[in-house]
Amino acid sequence: MLIRLRRRVSGAGAFQVWERTYTHPARGCARPLRAGECKPKLLEDPTTTHATMPQLRPHRPRVYLAGPDIFFRDCERLYQDLKARCERLGLEGIEPSDGGLGTNFTGTDDERARLIYEGNIALIRQADGVIANLTDFRGLEPDSGTVFEVGFAVALGKPVVVYGVPAGSYASRVGAAMACTQDADGVTRERDSGVMVEGLGQRLNLMLACSTAIEPSADAALARLAKMLLVPFPSGTGLG
Repeated sequence: MLIRLRRRVSGAGAFQVWERTYTHPARGCARPLRAGECKPKLLEDPTTTHATMPQLRPHRPRVYLAGPDIFFRDCERLYQDLKARCERLGLEGIEPSDGGLGTNFTGTDDERARLIYEGNIALIRQADGVIANLTDFRGLEPDSGTVFEVGFAVALGKPVVVYGVPAGSYASRVGAAMACTQDADGVTRERDSGVMVEGLGQRLNLMLACSTAIEPSADAALARLAKMLLVPFPSGTGLG
């Protein structure tokens, strides 16, 4: 893991910005730490008017809490519980955004939807990782908005761990919910429509199953993500 400190100076003797860059061992890519990951505290030198070197504070990785939980009546309690679990693991849980809309918002529904979308996109960009509740939602598939957020996070190179996925393969769940049959080539199809049922033994559509880690619960998902994100800094750097 490579760490580099870089100093930018503004004004005589004032160390304004300290930056860290590290290589993530799981993804093998280097990036500057994002805003909020390194918050320098300027300490005044008692013998001069100049600021001394800032004390770098440890960063708690930010985890975006994706899922249809926002639609549930007890969503506030659910998010409080998830964020408390994050806190115990040294993480910071970030619930989806309402777009910064106040009670006095008077815009149209389209404007409201756009602000919520942009707010959540910004939160995912700022997050270090994502956990996603991919429980069946209004059918045999996960919430479509959550699936989009998972794909967006994966495209950004962020680790994603999912939970709430029913046991067994997707094909077996479809077969239990509707009449299916096998054609002459051994392909499972819906009996009435003839539409193929995705096989390959995956618990989710392969685009989800192959791009995420699947855990049995939110606790297990957070624990796995914590192992991915909480990379200790090497001794002697003063950054651990």
